[in-house]
Amino acid sequence: MTILAIGSDSRGTGYLYGLGDVIRYVRVDFVTPRITVLDFQRDMWVEIPELDPKHGIDHGKLNQAYLYGNRGMGYYTGPGEGPGLLARTLDLNFGARPDHYIAADMQTFVKLVNAVGGLDVYLPHSVDGRKPDQTKRMDLYFKAGTHHLNGSQALTLARLRPQGVFERNNNQNLVLCALRDALLNPTNLPKLPQIIDAFDHAVQTDLSPQQISQLACLLPYLEPYNINFVSFPREYLKETRTFDKGVNKSVFIFEADFAALRQFVAAFDQGQWPARTLRPLVTSTPGAASPTSESGFSCP
Repeated sequence: MTILAIGSDSRGTGYLYGLGDVIRYVRVDFVTPRITVLDFQRDMWVEIPELDPKHGIDHGKLNQAYLYGNRGMGYYTGPGEGPGLLARTLDLNFGARPDHYIAADMQTFVKLVNAVGGLDVYLPHSVDGRKPDQTKRMDLYFKAGTHHLNGSQALTLARLRPQGVFERNNNQNLVLCALRDALLNPTNLPKLPQIIDAFDHAVQTDLSPQQISQLACLLPYLEPYNINFVSFPREYLKETRTFDKGVNKSVFIFEADFAALRQFVAAFDQGQWPARTLRPLVTSTPGAASPTSESGFSCP
């Protein structure tokens, strides 16, 4: 099963608006219990299909496909609202065709983390998101080492990017690994069905209750080394700027090598990339220009 997982920055507006703050393509293997997660950079400049032509928009950042698809914008009338349009955009540009989708906003994430008693996250290095005039904002500083984070703290860590978007992706992966550990905590595991039920109407998803139960049943069989995170090698993403009609100004974007990234997605779908040799908490420098290149890690 492949799932499009979205973290929305709707900030209290439900799912009427909100950009796709986190975009992950998840491959679930039920035979050999394994989950592999591919990060799609939200700032990639892409063609967005099926928008109402009266708005004059056919390109944008990848995260805008989710925004334009949701009902609040009124730009898209196809199936699936924001997740549906984002899925169509991924297919058009990268050949990624998720079987299902699930989107959660910030408030839902915070409530979920609090529901499992918080997360224990180990940081191999300090994360300092303070600006020069924010030296007293200790809520934006996470020193190297182990932290027990409540929902708001986990969300803050996942959103900080003092060293750029790639570091933020790594921090998000650490948070997701910690969430898996929290869900499997002996005090939480018996409550897992109730926890899932409590969030049944708090997310956008086309997963049926039966499919969600299947995913929940897979959790106890997932060894940490079989939860792998991978990103596209950076040499296929060029930093530049372009004029965005949607916001009527010049914006930062990643210009992607779509032909190369399609090869990576095809290999990912077949379970051929990444190789199953990723080590905990180690990120590799992108190597040769081929679908065997890796940039990622496994849960510790």
